[in-house]
Order: sequence, then structure tokens, then C-alpha cells
Amino acid sequence: MGLPLMMERSSNNNNNNNNVVELSRVAVSDTHGEDSPYFAGWKAYDENPYDESHNPSGVIQMGLAENQLLREKNPEGSMWGSKGAPGFRENALFQDYHGLKSFRQAMASFMQQIRGGKASFNPDRIVLTAGATAANELLTFILADPNDALLVPTPYYPGFDRDLRWRTGVRIVPIHCDSSNHFQITPEALEQAYQTASDANIRVRGVLITNPSNPLGATVQKKVLEDLLDFCVRKNIHLVSDEIYSGSVFHASEFTSVAEIVENIDDVSVKERVHIVYSLSKDLGLPGFRVGTIYSYNDNVVRTARRMSSFTLVSSQTQHMLASMLSDEEFTEKYIRINRERLRRRYETIVEGLKKAGIECLKGNAGLFCWMNLGFLLDTKTKEGELELWDVILKELKLNISPGSSCHCSEYGWFRVCFANMSEKTLDIALKRIHEFMDRRSGF
Repeated sequence: MGLPLMMERSSNNNNNNNNVVELSRVAVSDTHGEDSPYFAGWKAYDENPYDESHNPSGVIQMGLAENQLLREKNPEGSMWGSKGAPGFRENALFQDYHGLKSFRQAMASFMQQIRGGKASFNPDRIVLTAGATAANELLTFILADPNDALLVPTPYYPGFDRDLRWRTGVRIVPIHCDSSNHFQITPEALEQAYQTASDANIRVRGVLITNPSNPLGATVQKKVLEDLLDFCVRKNIHLVSDEIYSGSVFHASEFTSVAEIVENIDDVSVKERVHIVYSLSKDLGLPGFRVGTIYSYNDNVVRTARRMSSFTLVSSQTQHMLASMLSDEEFTEKYIRINRERLRRRYETIVEGLKKAGIECLKGNAGLFCWMNLGFLLDTKTKEGELELWDVILKELKLNISPGSSCHCSEYGWFRVCFANMSEKTLDIALKRIHEFMDRRSGF
């Protein structure tokens, strides 16, 4: 009896929808954010990519936060065949979704090394995921239910609209920050965001930050981190700190990890609401390897994340290779030091080049990008005015940069400009295009 009834319902649905095959709410949802200018710029680049020899008038990709400044060769980082490396059979066999112990140990040591030894990490609390995207989504699934909310300071990484909302059904309530204090989070802004959610009968489950900030390219001050944790304790919610750029701070002393704050806290009820996301994509320039981690001080979160990580595993061969590479402390120390120096020099190059064109940037100290202020060029201080300027930069200058509105910035005219995913020569060409554009605007 059940089967004919199911067939009858299917037939009725087809008749009501003109034989259109229906999909799930997730499949047809627009919360992926694919229509954002952030992704539209990528499409424009893909269709007409710059190439020094074959397409010198093409679009230069300045919307991709990728680190290509350092490609060190590590003798231990080969797949198979090096001394002590696992063979094909060991890589091919099934691995427990806890991840290889050797890799978790190496990752814990590397995370401690990046933070100058100011915080320690227990390998048993590390959960491996296929990149930070998966880590953030997985944490969101664990901490919140559909229609709950996470508070996220603006401007924020455009991909969070996809990572945190699309499949989870969780909402993002913005913590509005502005340039008056360099976009730092204030207690007033936190309270206002929480109240906005409460007034809409939305349950807040946590605060999620990026430290260093994407797109600002600046670290979060220690006092702000302490205020954030105090706020989360008072509201009985979680604090998630995405620290994927922690090794890309130009001067290590300028970065404070939330792990350092937790290190000095004895109260378990405070510690267990803190969770850290990390990845090797940015600091080591390995986005294609898809290696991310969740580090939580909450036993239940660790346990649940491990169970859910079976949907987002890291391959055995990747774990073996990276465990070998990260265990080479001489190599990692040299890599981190040179990487910081090259990022700092590249940042200074682009900021100085923009300044010569009459363009100012927010003072930054980390990351693979700068936060550029073109507000003075807007015909109208509106989202439409900002996108009109972005369209000119993309189609006439052939530069893909990310407009602040795609990052939900509360002030129009700011743009994120990536500088580490190209050669110095390509960056010079990009700056030349900007200078020529500014000269034309000035009538020279």
C-alpha cells in the first residue's frame, strides 16, 4: 500500500510543477553567495587570465589570498622513496579518522612554533579536516542549530556566507566595525549585534573572528580578545578564532592567539567554549593539499568533530608527507622566518606604490592582502557607487580586487587587494595600471 501512495504523490508533485524535478532546500538556496562580486571577479579572471607572454592585457588576479612568495624545497617532503618514508601499501590502507598520530603531533608542534612557544597544543585535541572551509562548517554544525546565529565582525571574508550558512542553515549577524578605530571590535558593537539578534528572536550561539583579520590584514589586539571571551562567558556562548594567517604576521611579537589567553585560565567552564581553526593553506602556501584543523578545549566538541570529520578526511599520503616535513624543525624555522620577511617586503611595496598614486591603506601587519581605501573616488557613497567603481577596475584596468560590500563592510569604498599570489613583475604591472587610472582621473 505504501509504494502506490508514494508514486501517486510523486505524480501529483510533477503535475503541480510542470514536470520539473524538485531538489532540496539546500540545493536551491541562494545562501552560497555565488552571485557576490567576490566570486564574479574570479569568473572574469578565469575567462581572461593575465599572462606575461600570451595575454599581457588580461585580468590580473588580486582577489585570491594565496602565498606564492616562497617555494622552499624540503628534502624530507617526498611522497615515497625517501629514507623512513611509508611505502605505497601503508598509504593505500584505511586510516582511522582520528588522523595519523605522527601528523597530529607534528601539527601541534608547528602551531606552537608559529606562536613563538607562547601557547602549547595537545595532539589529542587536534581534529583534521579537508581545509579550513570544512573546519569552519563542521564547527558551525556542532555549535548551532538551523536558524541560530553566529556573530561575525565586519568586514569579514566573503566565503563565510557559504561556509557558515549554506548547508548548516545558521545565520550570520554582523558586528558592525568601522574605520574610526581601525575596524577593531568594541564592547558596544558586540552588545548591539547581540541585541539585534535577540530583538529578532534569533538565538546566538557564538562569536567567530579571524585573527589576523581577513580582509583587514591586521591582528586583533590582546585586550579585544580578552573582552570577547568575557562577553562569551557572560552570554554563555562560544568563541571561534580562525587563525589561518597566524604564521603570516610580519613580526611574530605583534600576534596574540586566543590560545595564549586560554593558557592562563584555570576555569574549565571558560576554556571549553573556545575553539581554534587552523590550516596550512596560507602560512605554508599549500591550499591544494586541503589540510585544516579544529583545536577545541571542549571534550564533547572534539569527540563530535572527530565523528563528523569522516566526511572531510585528509588523505594518508598527504598526512605522511606533511608529518615528515613539519617534523623538520630546522626547515620550518627557516621557512617561517623567510616567509614573514618576504610578506613584509611585498606589503611595503604595494602600500608604497598605492601611496604614490594617492591611495591610502589601513595600517596592516599580517596576511596576504591590504585594505585599500578608494572612498574618495565614489560618485555616491553607496553600495551601488562602490560596485560601479569595482566594475570599472575589473573591466577597464583588468584587475580583480574584492569590493568591501562583498565583505559586508559598513563603509563603502574599501577594497581588499591580494599581493602574494603573483610575481613582483606582475605586481609592478598592476600598480602601473592603477597609476595610469589615477592620472586619468586627475586629468594628467
